[in-house]
Amino acid sequence: MSNGIYFLLATAGLIVGYIVYGAFVAKVFGENGNRPTPAITKADGVDYVVMPTWKVWLVQLLNIAGVGPVFGPILGALYGPTALLWIVIGSIFAGAVHDYMSGMLSIRYGGCNLPVIVGNTLGNVAKNLMRVFAVVLLVLVGVVFAKAPAGLLAKMTPDVITYNAWLFIIFGYYFIATIMPIDKIIGRLYPIFGAVLMIMAVGMSVMMFISSDFVFFDGVSWASHHPKNLPLFPLVFITIACGALSGFHSTQSPLMARCLANERFGRPVFYGGMIAEGFIGLVWATVGMSFYHGPDGLLAAIGNGGPAAVVHESAIALMGGFGGILAILGVVALPITSGDTAFRAARLTIAEVFNYSQRPIPSRLILAVPLFLCGIILCQVGFATIWNYFGWSNQSLACITLWAGAMYLANRKRLHWICTVPAFFMTVVCVSFICFDPKLGFGMPIHIANSVGLAAAVCAFVLFILYSSKVTVAPDEAVEGVKEI
Repeated sequence: MSNGIYFLLATAGLIVGYIVYGAFVAKVFGENGNRPTPAITKADGVDYVVMPTWKVWLVQLLNIAGVGPVFGPILGALYGPTALLWIVIGSIFAGAVHDYMSGMLSIRYGGCNLPVIVGNTLGNVAKNLMRVFAVVLLVLVGVVFAKAPAGLLAKMTPDVITYNAWLFIIFGYYFIATIMPIDKIIGRLYPIFGAVLMIMAVGMSVMMFISSDFVFFDGVSWASHHPKNLPLFPLVFITIACGALSGFHSTQSPLMARCLANERFGRPVFYGGMIAEGFIGLVWATVGMSFYHGPDGLLAAIGNGGPAAVVHESAIALMGGFGGILAILGVVALPITSGDTAFRAARLTIAEVFNYSQRPIPSRLILAVPLFLCGIILCQVGFATIWNYFGWSNQSLACITLWAGAMYLANRKRLHWICTVPAFFMTVVCVSFICFDPKLGFGMPIHIANSVGLAAAVCAFVLFILYSSKVTVAPDEAVEGVKEI
């Protein structure tokens, strides 16, 4: 119980971070409650639809959460208590800032998707590269977030519905949700799923303190290292993505930016949504570090069924049969409710490139069908391979988004450091990882990989300073001639 104070302090840190730093970030950005939002100026009944703020918050949470704040922290728990530090610090100073900036910039640029945001701040070359990068990542996300819940559901129904059958059902739902107006399925069902999700997180937290068999951070200390001696830096910052910082979120925030009635709701929806996800990450990182009595036991459990097996076993043990099923269903809802919005965001990104109206249903089908065919083909690739590619590309996207946010602020003579510092740090992480990783990257020794990562971040910062000093805009005008609403 005494070690449970670390979990409580980490939770309190997230709350204080939202209240203090979240308000500071909103002030730096300059949110304006009198400026009309795209949900009002571009209402179309399909994607631009005003919804109540509480509902937008719950949908945003489900859209961004996916399987990342569960599976990522469980895998990150292998590195010891440092995982908790990254979840708290990363959520407050990187992840929530990233989500807030991507959502608010989408509002300022008329509800546009991430590639246009990047183009307006970093130039047309970056915009076109981002269009390809974003669509590829979104399809990868859709596949990852179909395979993971299918595996969990198959474990719950081994003699009734097979893994492939669940995969078919999930993809069928994704397709319907992707082409339907956002308030018909997503706006109605996701608040319910959001409530289940939060009940799951709070319920697991309470049972960690109540259960006589649960010992906080059992077999774990600050000196703990990965059982396979993998380096803490940069791997833990790639492994724990959605629980602290995730580029995928920047593709989802514009979906809800099109549904907000007022800019002042941006902090609770975008910044607050990430803080809530950070709490979910804390819960599962703590379970991972504690339930299996040390990193070696956790590694064995992961090797015997992956993070899904850890979720299944720990939820049943802590919350009993019925409560455990509810907790597992909450975890299932996470990826499913992110997978469909990933495909939706991919559809809208492509439509934006060709200026292709998505009001008529046939127009939506023309874009959705090829995307889903690609997703079905990728489902034949192993989960571990897809996850590895997703992890690096996800954090690289976060890097680019943070640099774009920094450029937007610098061009308006605002405090760009709230984006520049996490952008610099994540540039080091992403470049170091691709240089070090022997499967995805170049297999360099870790000290050389980290040196290359630091050098790349310094170069990126120098380019940022040089480019931002040459661009001058009025405080409330967009870059590259794109007018803010």
